Amino acid sequence: MTADADRDPRPPLRRNRDYVLLWTGAGATLLGARVSGIAYPLLVLWQSGSATAAGLVGFAAMLPSLVVQLHAGALVDRFDRRRLMILCDLGCLLATASVAAAVLTGHVLLPHLMAAAFVQGSLAIFYRLAERAGVRHLVPPGQLPQALGANEARGQAAGLLGVPAGSFLYAAARWSPFSAAALAHAMSLVSLLLIRKNFQDAPSPGPPDAAPPRKLTKEITEGLAWTWRQPFLRTVMILISGSNLLFQGLSLVPMVIIHESGGSAADIGVITAVSGVGGMLGALSGAWWMRRANLRTLVIGCMAGWAVMMPLVAFTQRPVLIGLLFALAAHIGGVSNVAGGVYQVRITPDGLQGRVSSVMGVLGQGANSLGMLAGGAALDTFGASRTVLGISAAMAVIALLSFLLPAVARAPADEDPAAADAADGPGPPGPTDNALERNAT
Repeated sequence: MTADADRDPRPPLRRNRDYVLLWTGAGATLLGARVSGIAYPLLVLWQSGSATAAGLVGFAAMLPSLVVQLHAGALVDRFDRRRLMILCDLGCLLATASVAAAVLTGHVLLPHLMAAAFVQGSLAIFYRLAERAGVRHLVPPGQLPQALGANEARGQAAGLLGVPAGSFLYAAARWSPFSAAALAHAMSLVSLLLIRKNFQDAPSPGPPDAAPPRKLTKEITEGLAWTWRQPFLRTVMILISGSNLLFQGLSLVPMVIIHESGGSAADIGVITAVSGVGGMLGALSGAWWMRRANLRTLVIGCMAGWAVMMPLVAFTQRPVLIGLLFALAAHIGGVSNVAGGVYQVRITPDGLQGRVSSVMGVLGQGANSLGMLAGGAALDTFGASRTVLGISAAMAVIALLSFLLPAVARAPADEDPAAADAADGPGPPGPTDNALERNAT
């Protein structure tokens, strides 16, 4: 094959105006969410000294993953995705601005913080589902892995910059992280208003009353049923759900260690900065790993890596070392997110994109709020070291299950990206043409 044949004739993503606007705007929204996300527990923990109270705010922020996500997925498939994202930015702007005003005036109340965190978490779900479903309409099919890899790297970079920035801003002025988040959502809003392309397929021609709206529950059920018929996908997402629940409890550990040792909120920024580098590098290397390891190897490798990393947190109180351990976990997570995201978007028909993503979100993240709540209570009851060791033992069980479960062993064969590009046309293959169902028994 000649060099000319190897050269990709398509313009690079950086010259795709609408994709760059979406990538930039969503990056601003993610940055705002990371800045305010770290500030919520810091505000509660440094003000009350209670890990349980911090866990309550984290619980409120993550509860939407369980109670909002399925309905959000159906609405993302039903309504204009770009308009939904605009409304989400407006709502997040108002929620974070209200917290900034409360801190400035000295009227900080736990119920208000929980309500604001819940609203922001709910709107973030709508935004994320709409963006993931819409990006395939802004890039050629063959550039989808690159686009989703860039999106995942952007998310990791937002954590790399946003969480330390939130910590440092909080240390400087307790209201400033929430004001910065409101500004970031305003910037995202402007970028969305400049995008020209649609975020979904054009509706089928016909009279306006030819297809009356169906019940939302029926649409949600369709997404659940389609996902449940994919044995590999549902099994892996259940394993991810268990690991995510454990990581939510683990995420409070550095804050408690730093707080109890007399450190400052800026030390949390050091930990999250180091961790963010690992996550970003993992996302950027996701496509490389996909070319060299099959899905089963990636799943088992991720679970085993997390099981090895977790117990080491119990044996250090140094922020840089804790950050390096979390960087390893984030690197593994970045690789798995790219591989899983590309696979799911490719095999899911456009009309189900939002609903299938929401089902995966419920399976993968639905228990996160409980993990945050239980983690805060465990830290107050048992202390950091015992809590970490208990979490690590549970992670070891999940890693063993990933090796033994038949559905993981029957992982679908990887697709050739070039062949998929030629066959896909305007989008990913339909539900009856994917490798998942060919391997189902």
